Amino acid sequence: MKNNLNSRIVYIVILFVLVITMSASSLRGEVQGEGGTTGTSDAEGMVFVNGGCFDRGDIFQDGDPDEKPVHKVCVNDFYMGMYEVTQRQWFQVMKTYPSSFVRCDECPVENVSYLNVQEFIKKLNRTSVKEYRLPTEAEWEYAARGGGQKHKWSGAVSENELNDYSWLKTNSDNKPHPVGQKEANGLGLYDMCGNIQEWVSDYYEGEYYSTSPMNNPKGPSTSQYRVARGGSFLNSSWGIRTTIRYRYTRDERGREFGFRLAASPAASLSYK
Repeated sequence: MKNNLNSRIVYIVILFVLVITMSASSLRGEVQGEGGTTGTSDAEGMVFVNGGCFDRGDIFQDGDPDEKPVHKVCVNDFYMGMYEVTQRQWFQVMKTYPSSFVRCDECPVENVSYLNVQEFIKKLNRTSVKEYRLPTEAEWEYAARGGGQKHKWSGAVSENELNDYSWLKTNSDNKPHPVGQKEANGLGLYDMCGNIQEWVSDYYEGEYYSTSPMNNPKGPSTSQYRVARGGSFLNSSWGIRTTIRYRYTRDERGREFGFRLAASPAASLSYK
């Protein structure tokens, strides 16, 4: 009888420890990706991305000339928005609804230019302790590829899985959809490929990859174009690859242009 009682006590203690451990992990919002890459989400919808090195560019040898040559790039730790910025979040800061697809509060805001986005970030940071910003092109690709892994699409291992991870031409009904409806990639980031194209901070240069520095590249010093990444609901599977690059003038707007926020580790996470 005494041995049975001791066994039950040990079992209860082990069960209690397991429950506490699982609860703590859930509160931290840890998401384990392939190859040990981990993203940690917080209450403000930002995911902490551990920096690292990866081969940026046309790793599958089926892209455009501006995706070449494949070259090694290293990025520091950073935060990336779990979701694309929504119409509701834009209105909270700007008090306007610029989107072509009107009043879908949880849809990504679109029809915003690079300059519009910079004004949004400027106003947002007036009420934030830390500085939000756009991700660099290198940070964006590193995050889309689950921490720089050899992924053609964000989250999807094959083209057959794209419908589970992305809104694209074949399943979108020619419109963007509320954020977070598809599965997240290995870092816990949603809609990195498809839904809407995302502005990044870099100027665009077609041959930049030939001269890009290895550590934390930020793009050329100037250009008449800015870069957008990820493709949109209007694109085919080829057009939403993790390595594809789009170029637009800084004041160009359209129903497929949106963005997500990034921040450096010192940045405030007060944005809701």
